[in-house]
Amino acid sequence: MEWVDHETFLEISLPEEFNFYELLVFLGRSEYELLHRIVENELYKLLKIDQKMILIRISNRNSTLKVEFLSGEPGSNEREQIVAYIYEWFDLEKDLTSFYSMANEDHILSPLVKKYAGLRMIGIPDLFEALTWAIIGQQINLTFAYTLKSRLVTQFGEKLVWNGETYWLHPSAQRIALLEVEDLKKLQFTTRKSEYILDIAKLITEGVLTKTSLKNLQDNHAVHETLMAIRGVGAWTADYVMMKCLNDPSAFPIADVGLHNALKIQLELERKPTIEEIKEIATNWSGWQAYATFYLWRSLYE
Repeated sequence: MEWVDHETFLEISLPEEFNFYELLVFLGRSEYELLHRIVENELYKLLKIDQKMILIRISNRNSTLKVEFLSGEPGSNEREQIVAYIYEWFDLEKDLTSFYSMANEDHILSPLVKKYAGLRMIGIPDLFEALTWAIIGQQINLTFAYTLKSRLVTQFGEKLVWNGETYWLHPSAQRIALLEVEDLKKLQFTTRKSEYILDIAKLITEGVLTKTSLKNLQDNHAVHETLMAIRGVGAWTADYVMMKCLNDPSAFPIADVGLHNALKIQLELERKPTIEEIKEIATNWSGWQAYATFYLWRSLYE
């Protein structure tokens, strides 16, 4: 990680394949999003590090990101953690050279990587947030998923008011673990989803499930199996979490509806492709299925 501490702000060096505009397009895709704010091409995000709430503003300066502290003066350890969070959030450590060389030879991905060059996986670094969002999104449309998420955040998340605007943190696993099923049902969560989210909150709070333990597993298959052993986590949810939280470029949510819709449009089909057809289409994508999926998702919100 390459960065410079300028005391009042940090400057993070960017890899060559990075497009801040594309990052903002993805993060700005829903007006219902509460966990970050975009104003005049600048990104505002509230973080909680070592029990301290720190509001940051991220902007693009030439080939660097400028990270300003708007509330709370972070110490040196906190600054390192802020940089680490941003590196994970925007997948900045990943060398995309082999992805682009593969994609440029692929008839589906080739036009997409030219059009959205520099788009990187925008992750969800917090494991509880990633799992909760994936479970919320199961079998409902995106608008209602955002509605449920905003209810969860405003009911149980922490907030900070700065310059008259309210900035929110996703509720912690520890906070949600204290709730009952009825508390979530009041927000229109189904009984099942309420149980799944409470179970996961307890597993994380008790230290049974951690991001570190998942990353320490010997291979992707073991990670997938461990996630799928959690009640409420099916194959799609496991792949989504591996893709968005564990930064695994080979994770492949092959059952994803958005992926199917994007392929239907790109291939000008009259119906969505079958799983078998998608496996055939994705033959060349080995090792980069998550990135292929992400670029196809991007094509859906033109």
